[in-house]
Amino acid sequence: MEKEHWRGGNMLYPVPAVMVSCQRPGERPNIITVAWAGTVCSDPAMISISIRKERYSYDIIKETGSFVINLVSRDLTAAMDTCGVRSGRDMDKFQELHLTPQQSQHVEAPGIAECPVNLECRVSQVIPLGTHDMFLAEVVGVSVDRQYMDEKGTFHLNDAGLVAYSHGTYFELGEKIGTFGYSVRKKPEKESKGSPEKRAGKKPEKQPKGKPEKRAGKNLEKQPKGKPEKRAGKKPEKQSQGKLEKRTGK
Repeated sequence: MEKEHWRGGNMLYPVPAVMVSCQRPGERPNIITVAWAGTVCSDPAMISISIRKERYSYDIIKETGSFVINLVSRDLTAAMDTCGVRSGRDMDKFQELHLTPQQSQHVEAPGIAECPVNLECRVSQVIPLGTHDMFLAEVVGVSVDRQYMDEKGTFHLNDAGLVAYSHGTYFELGEKIGTFGYSVRKKPEKESKGSPEKRAGKKPEKQPKGKPEKRAGKNLEKQPKGKPEKRAGKKPEKQSQGKLEKRTGK
C-alpha cells in the first residue's frame, strides 16, 4: 500500500461537533461551535474544549469559569454551522436562530433546550497551547431529552441522530457496526438442528448405511442365489420328465 507523507497536522477525525453556550452576568447568552472537544477523565467526569483567544466566547468563558456543551442532532446542523461562522459580537444567536436558552442547574451559563443533551461544565484549568487555549472542566450536571428515554428508564442517545465533523464536512451517525467489547465477548451457543445429541453439543455416532445387521457391525452371511435347497447348500433331486407314475417309479 503506497502512502504520501505530510508534515504533522490535525487529522484526527471524525470528532464530535458541539455548540458551546456561555454568558456573562447581565449580558445576552452566546453560542460558539467547537470541534476540538473531548472526554479527558471519567472520575471525576471531566471534559476539554479548545478555543482561539480571538473568539468572542473565549473571554466570556475565561471570566465566568463556566460553559455548557450541547450535543447536536441533524435538525440543528445548520444552526450549529451558523454559530461557527458568525460572531456573537454582531448577532444574538439564540434569537436569530430561534433557539431557546435553558436554565442550568449548576452553572450560570444556559444550555440550549433544543439539543438532546446538555453538559454543564465548570472550568478547573486553562492551558495555553498555541493557536488555541484548552479549557479543562468538570461536568457538574447533565440534562437529557425525555423523548429518548424508554419505559425502563434507559436513555437511547444514538436515536437522536447525532452529528460528527470530519475534514470540513458534517455527518450524521449511521449504521451500527458493533458495541463496546463485542470482539472478545463470548458468543452464545446456537441450538443445533437435528437430533438431541446434536442439540446437546454432542456428535451423534455415525451409523453405517445398509441393513440393521450391517449397521450393528456384523457381516451378513452371503446367501447364495437360487432355490431354497440350493441356498442351503443341497442339490435338489433331479425330477424326471414324463407322467406322474413314471416320475414316481410306478
